[in-house]
Amino acid sequence: MAYDSGTRATDVMVFPNGATPSRSPILTSSGEEMFSQAIALTLKAPPDRRADLFEQLLQDIIATVSANPEMRPWQYTVHAGTDGSRVFRGGIGLCLVIDPNGRLWRARTYEDFETTYTITITSCEIASMRPKYEQMREYLPD
Repeated sequence: MAYDSGTRATDVMVFPNGATPSRSPILTSSGEEMFSQAIALTLKAPPDRRADLFEQLLQDIIATVSANPEMRPWQYTVHAGTDGSRVFRGGIGLCLVIDPNGRLWRARTYEDFETTYTITITSCEIASMRPKYEQMREYLPD
């Protein structure tokens, strides 16, 4: 389905066990499949709307997966890149980066960033992430 500026992320649903689909742009049965569909839908959106749309779609995936215990748990974390990008980190060592121009990039969490950390006695948190685009693979629209 093409991007429509009226598409609401709350329309994104999963339909396990043969449930009746709604007008959702993403009709699928796993977090991973919904993630792939979210990338495709985001690539069809205007570049200046992509980061916000993608984050809304990811929030819907989390809500859907959380509401369906038969689905495998799925999560992500968002970070601001040092260049103004948005970095969406998954739980398996991969990231999706949306650069300031709205281009989407597939990245590896550790290899494709210069990352600094804030380390305390009880935690180690990411302080900054500088994307290394030359090492990443760009997602392109179909």
